Amino acid sequence: MLAAIHIEYIVGSLLFLLYGITIVGLVLVIIAENRNPLKTIPWVIVLLLAPGVGLLFYFFFGQDNRKQRIISRRTYKRIMKMSQQRRLPQDSCAVPEPYKPLSRLLSNSNRSSLLYGTRITVYTNGADKFKDLLEEIQRARHHIHIQYYIFCDDEIGNQVKHLLIEKAKEGVQVRVLYDDVGCWNVKDRFFKEMKEAGIEVHAFLRVAFPGLTSKVNYRNHRKIVVIDGKVGFMGGMNLADRYAKGSSWGVWRDTHFKFEGKGVHGLQSVFLIDWYVVSKKLLNEKIYYPAAAIYGDNIMQIATSGPVGQWRTLLQATIFMIANAKKYIYIQTPYFLPTEGLNQALQTAALGGIDVRLMLPKHSDTRTVNMASHSFIDEMVKAGVHVYFYQPGFLHAKLVVCDDALVSIGSANMDFRSFEHNFEINAFVYQKAFALRMKQIFLHDMRYCERLVPSRWLKRPRKQRLAESFMRLFSPLL
Repeated sequence: MLAAIHIEYIVGSLLFLLYGITIVGLVLVIIAENRNPLKTIPWVIVLLLAPGVGLLFYFFFGQDNRKQRIISRRTYKRIMKMSQQRRLPQDSCAVPEPYKPLSRLLSNSNRSSLLYGTRITVYTNGADKFKDLLEEIQRARHHIHIQYYIFCDDEIGNQVKHLLIEKAKEGVQVRVLYDDVGCWNVKDRFFKEMKEAGIEVHAFLRVAFPGLTSKVNYRNHRKIVVIDGKVGFMGGMNLADRYAKGSSWGVWRDTHFKFEGKGVHGLQSVFLIDWYVVSKKLLNEKIYYPAAAIYGDNIMQIATSGPVGQWRTLLQATIFMIANAKKYIYIQTPYFLPTEGLNQALQTAALGGIDVRLMLPKHSDTRTVNMASHSFIDEMVKAGVHVYFYQPGFLHAKLVVCDDALVSIGSANMDFRSFEHNFEINAFVYQKAFALRMKQIFLHDMRYCERLVPSRWLKRPRKQRLAESFMRLFSPLL
């Protein structure tokens, strides 16, 4: 019996030693990654003081994937090459002088080329967007590429599904890409029905339990549709009835866009890169990039970001827009959990006399995120940022418009998740006419907003402020 106890003691000691070595080794790895000290120190403290819970949280949420690649440089260049062909001479496609550094930033960090003369249709409600989407799918003759974070098994989801099946039977190439976590609530038969009809369907970064994986924290939040390489859709709307019919507590206000012209080539290259990641099939034939007509004089750059790669392109570009605004910068976002750099940029702009307006939903679909967002608003109003709460329902639009000259539109929210964890896509449009158009949409939405009164806001109950501050601690995870 004593021998058994002795063996058990030795085994226990060895396991404890191994566990301790693992934790210390992990701490050294985190330190060696040269992260922002504000992020490194909390992880080190958690791992040392609560190693069990800390190890689990680090596995899911703490790993730094910046140096990883999900696609080889050679394959990436081959796909991007097609979208960059047949460009106009530089003197015919020149970015306005104040924004040349931004254009170079997007080019250097993201290989984002200048796309000239795209026609942009704006949708501020789901009914109009889905109507046009179904009509464009019906017109498809060669291929349909469709990618959404969420496909809902509801009325609009099934309308799109059945139409895609119909087009596949006609001989049209149909490829569907969805996010595995975003579609967790969708039963397998929804996608199986499409596969059985000959549609190529893939989930992005599939998460299988009980095989635990940190992939659950890295999601593809992009919304892209490309039809015959001639028409494309992108923006904030997923495939779900709520975007057209609203929710039980109000309208679902969102913004989406249709591209015709060269901008579609930018969307195509992003889709085909994601498609290669999940299918390992390289599609870069000229048929996917037909000659594009010129519809106007706007200039566009389409940029992406994600948890892999060296640069946080969309975060850097957004901070650039804020830091270089001369008159105003208007922002719509459903979630406001800014990184420290973004937080400082907004405060600095407002303190410098720039008209900074931030529009958020009065009520959110996620209570914890809403609470955390409110903790950041204190600093905003003290710096002079004008905050507006959209009242009719949930504001899900993503928009940054600056100085009647520059607009950022797409899928990225103003939060840690979009800028650091998700795969996102935004378009940066350099044109006064389009900027004024998006500015008017913002001003129209202001009519349905409650403007935050700083004196009242800063006097809200101490208990409420404490709860909001507590939730702020989890901002990078929300």
